[in-house]
Amino acid sequence: MQLDLDIEATEAAPAAEKVRRPRGFAAMDPEKVRAIASKGGRAAHRVGTAHRFTSEEARAAGRKGGNAPHVRRGRQGTTS
Repeated sequence: MQLDLDIEATEAAPAAEKVRRPRGFAAMDPEKVRAIASKGGRAAHRVGTAHRFTSEEARAAGRKGGNAPHVRRGRQGTTS
């Protein structure tokens, strides 16, 4: 069995020309990803490891997340 390979062409191709294709969830249809995530969320609630945020907890988490990038850059976010 003889393989017809062009060794010169594969060796000469620079790494920059390689096409990166999405893998895993990035390659899937968004609806399929959503369905898988939904199953995971339901399973977490069934087992008792899921957490339901109260509106107060969600508000505090949002404020914290909004300030975090600015703190890393050296600018302190304002707290209201």
